[in-house]
Amino acid sequence: MAMNGKTGVTVLRLTLGIVILVEAILFVLPGAAHDFSRTHMPAIVRMILSFGEIAGCVLMLIPQTAIRGAWLLLAVFVFAILLHLLHGMYDIGNVVIYAAAAFAIAMGKS
Repeated sequence: MAMNGKTGVTVLRLTLGIVILVEAILFVLPGAAHDFSRTHMPAIVRMILSFGEIAGCVLMLIPQTAIRGAWLLLAVFVFAILLHLLHGMYDIGNVVIYAAAAFAIAMGKS
């Protein structure tokens, strides 16, 4: 099997989709509420981010809806980055990388 750009995008899509799906499910569970409460943001923000990520991942893991899912994830990641920065939380490297990966998937499959 020859490796090419399409294979790379597929591996990136599946990896990002699975990793973020697991993280989003953990983030929506009650155990994450305590850590999130330290941000002083309403709990609904945690739910919006979590369910946005879950929806984006499910869409992205289905080849026919992968582009829509990648764009949805990118929007959620940008929203999360802005929220972090507005609250003085500058440890956003992982989310920036996730956003770049979602962007690459959205552009690589279109």
